[in-house]
Amino acid sequence: MHYDEFANIIKDRREVLKITQEHLAELSGIGLRTLKAIETGNGNPTLETIIKIIEVLGLELNLNIKNIDI
Repeated sequence: MHYDEFANIIKDRREVLKITQEHLAELSGIGLRTLKAIETGNGNPTLETIIKIIEVLGLELNLNIKNIDI
């Protein structure tokens, strides 16, 4: 998944739940400026920040790690 797609998922889910950006930022414990940057695709959130947001939105994160031959 590309970052723009992730940003759209966050924004769409927030809107479906009728949560404002301000409220989501408060509920997830992140800054409003950070959330706005994430939703516009301009942020560079840490994994910790992503997890805080998706937990509030009732989403799940799945990571796939590719095998690398060394």
